[in-house]
Amino acid sequence: MSPEKWKSIKGQILDAFKNVEETKEPLPEPEIGERETLEFDGPMGRMRLEFITRPVVLDKVTHGSRRIGSEHGVEYIYSKDEFSHALHAYKWDEGQSDWLEIDLKGSFTSF
Repeated sequence: MSPEKWKSIKGQILDAFKNVEETKEPLPEPEIGERETLEFDGPMGRMRLEFITRPVVLDKVTHGSRRIGSEHGVEYIYSKDEFSHALHAYKWDEGQSDWLEIDLKGSFTSF
């Protein structure tokens, strides 16, 4: 999903629903990027939308040797100007007291 489409959806939600909780935070280590979250009471109950922005991985370099007990690691090289974006939707489940992800691969309904 493009950032422009996210801004459009976010604007529609802010206009249509009351008590929208909006947060923006960096992703937990070791990930790089940020997560923007909207929580609101929608037509299906309590809902959460997460828009995640990460830099594109350009290369993956592994370090290490074949000796027993040696250390090894993986180093990722990220793009400075290219980003990937993802949208995740969740619905609050009272029975499990947890967020359940909604499959967005089908059709996306406008709010």
